[in-house]
Amino acid sequence: MNLTVLSVAFWLTAVGPGSVGGAEQILMQIDRGLVRRGHRSLVIARPESNVEGTLIPTLALDSRVSTETWWKAHDGVRRAIAYAIERYPVDIVHMHALHFANYFPPGDVPTLVTLHMPLSWYRGEELKVSRANTYFHCVSRSQRELHPTEISFLPDIENGVASELLSGTGHIRKRNHAVLLGRICPEKGFHLGLQATKRAGVAAFLAGQVFPFEEHERYFREKIVPELDRERRYLGPVALRRKRRLLASARCLLVTSLVPETSSLVAREALACGTPVVAFALGALPEIIQHGKTGFLVEREAELAEAIHACAELDPAECKRTAEQRFSSSRMVESYIASYRRILECSKRKLPAA
Repeated sequence: MNLTVLSVAFWLTAVGPGSVGGAEQILMQIDRGLVRRGHRSLVIARPESNVEGTLIPTLALDSRVSTETWWKAHDGVRRAIAYAIERYPVDIVHMHALHFANYFPPGDVPTLVTLHMPLSWYRGEELKVSRANTYFHCVSRSQRELHPTEISFLPDIENGVASELLSGTGHIRKRNHAVLLGRICPEKGFHLGLQATKRAGVAAFLAGQVFPFEEHERYFREKIVPELDRERRYLGPVALRRKRRLLASARCLLVTSLVPETSSLVAREALACGTPVVAFALGALPEIIQHGKTGFLVEREAELAEAIHACAELDPAECKRTAEQRFSSSRMVESYIASYRRILECSKRKLPAA
């Protein structure tokens, strides 16, 4: 029986091949996978989003994030959800944003919440909702185990990598540069990675978006800009095709997060492109990287430069094999569809009637 799935994205980031947020990239893969399997995909996201299913646009707010813009954005999402449920025969709502509890669907429509962030980032009451037919799951074992709660989570579903990154990179020649990629914000610690490339004597490209939060803009201005020079460049956000070329040509990807990564989609993407990863051994990264085979896990800043040099001895084919075996987008989508069906059974909503 075909499903109608309503996916709800974070209001600040567009969904599509150029998405800069990990959650938005996962939503894009789910949307694409549902449509190609004959299901109906509805996506609530910014109006410039590019989805394969039906886009239900919400507000496009680009000013400095404040209490007022936050309230307007959440109100816009609530309205879009109500509209979608009234107009379409929605079987299940799939929420991906951090503050999902501010715009739960009306009634008891079955709702799955993917927790993309560390559990400590969610307000306690958000994970203790009394709303019927509400289900949660994590994206890695370490995420779930690091902050144990009394919540009965559904089985973890690991993030997959867009199929475009798993193919067509063999012709791209390796060069002597490192890549840093992701949201430009204090917890990502990108300034440490830039400093490490300077000590290692290799070039670096930093790609990602600075969102309009005061703290993020101050971090970029005070910590990132002083580290930039002719050999260390900031590229801004990069779309899928450019990301593939950037990662495939790099000596390594640097992941210098100062908080436990729940999944590190970018580390998975680098391996898919045949590029080893140098990272602090936090969160899910030890689950992704095979130390000495697909990258290096370090404990201190001082170890980063040496690990960057050591990556030249690693086999890109081994990195790619690991990604092909573990990080398939198709496998992730099938896991989500199976989870949707289990939820509908538990919610006692009959599929033919949905």
